[in-house]
This record gives sequence, structure tokens and C-alpha cells, in this order.
Amino acid sequence: MTLFLGLLNASFSLGQGSGSLFLEKEIALPGVEGRIDHFSVDVSNQRLFVAALENGTVEILDIRRGLRTVEIKGLEEPQGVYYDFKMGKLYVASGGDGKLRIYDGKSLTVQETLELGGDADNVRYDEQTENIWVGYGSGGIAIANAAGQNVGSVALDTHPESFQFDPNGDRVYVNVPRQFGITVVDRKKRAVVAKWGLGVQFGNYPMALDDTHKRLFVGCRLPAKLVVLDTTSGGIVASVSTIGDADDIFYDARRRVVYVIGGEGAVEVFRQRDPDHYEPDGRIATAPGARTGLFVPALNRLFVAVPHRGLQSARVFVYEVKGE
Repeated sequence: MTLFLGLLNASFSLGQGSGSLFLEKEIALPGVEGRIDHFSVDVSNQRLFVAALENGTVEILDIRRGLRTVEIKGLEEPQGVYYDFKMGKLYVASGGDGKLRIYDGKSLTVQETLELGGDADNVRYDEQTENIWVGYGSGGIAIANAAGQNVGSVALDTHPESFQFDPNGDRVYVNVPRQFGITVVDRKKRAVVAKWGLGVQFGNYPMALDDTHKRLFVGCRLPAKLVVLDTTSGGIVASVSTIGDADDIFYDARRRVVYVIGGEGAVEVFRQRDPDHYEPDGRIATAPGARTGLFVPALNRLFVAVPHRGLQSARVFVYEVKGE
């Protein structure tokens, strides 16, 4: 009954405000066990790549048909994934063996493997240099080029979580929860240039960026807060309560809303009234442990991973985003 009510709640709109979500379909992940981590997408071919961390697989889903087509098996805790549509390559970072594997995007065969060190985690693409950045270990970001060669690194004092590139500048903003704040990296110098605090808000794992208004969105778990910083100064301009156990945050620039995906069992949406003011625009029920996903503006879709727990089967919720 609890599961039924949760699915029923998920089918309702968040209301008529901007960023309304509607459950379009569910994509089953048969046989997938344990925690599910991050996503990437091949927009042209409508493929979704899902890092099933505790299952040791990357799940490849056909978005149009709503089904899994293939799995990459035998990985040790895959965490970060990125599909490079320009080169037709899939990058997978696995925390268990600290490796970055580069696959051919069509055949899904391994082309290159880079040894990074323990806990290879978040993967990001640098539009300026077309390099891949991977957070790993007890304090570092590795940098690889399109040929799969290690071309540099950034030394940090602790393990990096989510990080974001400033698309029009040289900064990279990095969540470092063990240091209770944000580390700012100069991408050209490949060095730390500033550190910003988060006050009495801790457990900062997910992050998103609104470059137009110079705002950085940080999800904290202790307590559960959405913290908004001014990237010109590093100062906190807003802090609002949100869903617990957040592990992914996305900014929808078209609708000026923020999506917070929380393992407490919901996606919470905040409307950006102006760069310094944010108000709740509703919650939509998902499932316990569903704390990761991906917002794809080109598809007007938000994807949310649901892990297997008891009678709750592993699957991906696909939400259509409506409203202006």
C-alpha cells in the first residue's frame, strides 16, 4: 500500500508553477541491486547511462522504448559516467579500483584504462579544453585528454565530491565536505585559489551552477539545506530547508527553478524569484533511497534512479518537465 501511494503521488503535477514534473514512464532495471550513482546521456540516440555502483555495472537504457538494452558488467563500484557525443566515447570512473575506463560509444569495448588512485568518483567535461576531469582519492582531480592520456592534475587536501566549471571563466567550484565548504580551482593554473565556507551547514555533496546570475547551488545534508552562494564573492545569499539525503541538484535555466533529488524519497523544486530569493514550488514523491538522477534540458526530462529495497524494484523514473 505504501508503494502504491508513493507511485500515486508521483503521478501528480507539482502545480501550475514553473518546473512542473509529470511522471511519463518507468524503466525497469531487472537484477540491479544496491545503491545507484550518477548518470549521463547520449541525446542524439536517446541512450541513458546509469552507474549501478553496488551492482558493479553500467546500465544502458533506451529512453524512447523505455527499456534496458545492455549492461557493462564486472566493474568495481562505478560512480561517475560521462558520454562524449563529439568523440563517441563513454568514460566510467570506478571507486573500487580507482580507474577511469574509456569505452567506444557504439561497441562498448574498452579503449583505454587510466590508473588514478582510490575512489575515482565524479566525472566532468571541460568545454574549454575538451578534457575530462575526474575527482579521486584522498585529495585530487585527474585530467585526461580525448586520446585517453593523463595530461595533468589538481592537488586538493581532501576527497572532492561534485564540482562545476564556470563556462565563461577559469574557475572550477569543488565540494569538499570534509573541509566543510567549497574549494575554488583555477583551471589554467590547476591550483586552488580560494576557499569558501558554508556556515553551520555540513555534508555538502551535490552542486549546480547558474552562471547567468553568478549563483552556486550546494546541497547540504546536515541539516538538509539548499545553500546559494554568490560566485563573485563566495558569500551565502540564501539558505532554505529541503529534502533530506540529497545527492544530485540541477538548475533549469529556462524555467529558473532548482531540482533537488533526495534519498528521503522526493524531488523538491525551488523557484528562483530573483538571484537572492528562492521559494518552494512543491515536492513530488519518488521512493526511499532515490537520491541520484539527471536533468536533460534538450529532452525536457528529469531522470531519477530508484534502488531495489524490499518490494521496491530497481528502476528509473522519467519525468517530463512542463511549464515555462
